[in-house]
Amino acid sequence: MKIDDTLKEHFEEMGNDHVSAAEDTPLRADAFVLSDEEKIERIKENVRAILLTLGLDLDDDSLKGTPDRVSKMFVKEIFGGLHPDRKPKASTFDNKYQYGEMLVEKNITLYSTCEHHLLPIVGRAHVAYISNGTVVGLSKMNRIVDYYAKRPQVQERLNIQIVKELQKVLGTDDVACVIDAKHLCVNSRGIRDIESSTVTAEYGGKFKEESVRREFLDYINLDTNF
Repeated sequence: MKIDDTLKEHFEEMGNDHVSAAEDTPLRADAFVLSDEEKIERIKENVRAILLTLGLDLDDDSLKGTPDRVSKMFVKEIFGGLHPDRKPKASTFDNKYQYGEMLVEKNITLYSTCEHHLLPIVGRAHVAYISNGTVVGLSKMNRIVDYYAKRPQVQERLNIQIVKELQKVLGTDDVACVIDAKHLCVNSRGIRDIESSTVTAEYGGKFKEESVRREFLDYINLDTNF
């Protein structure tokens, strides 16, 4: 077997098994040299080439605008979280209420993209922290989840990135995140198991203690359908 074939099989297997090699999104040093508009133009031509290679008629009314729509969607929407300028500004406030228990933001809607097959990841994130004197606006927790989700992702990495960002913003290790999501690379291709979902967690500080972790999980399981 050729070395190239061995490497190909290795990387294909990594992709199917959702293996992540690092907690940082793998970006090249020149990732932001091109403007958004330049990226859109390049992607548009590449999408057009893919569709033509597949044998599609791009003069058809339904398809003629697809390369333009897809390129804008990639840069401005589903991969918009790649650009550091789009990171949400998370204003913090003094914990004037002296609230000393954990705060949980549950059922945060999550849309991301599997970096192995570029298919959707759809699910919920549950985030919690224990204040050490600083609190953050509730919507900022949702925005941080959304920012890191809007990039090619591996679910384990997404967990870690959300927790590390909130730890930095809040100045505490006491942050946790659980994600429960469906991966369409499992649900719609390959094994095509439409029922399965993937659950991952990242616990920092006090959340590594069993009693605190259990309290967090109990909050997640509360029936809060109003």
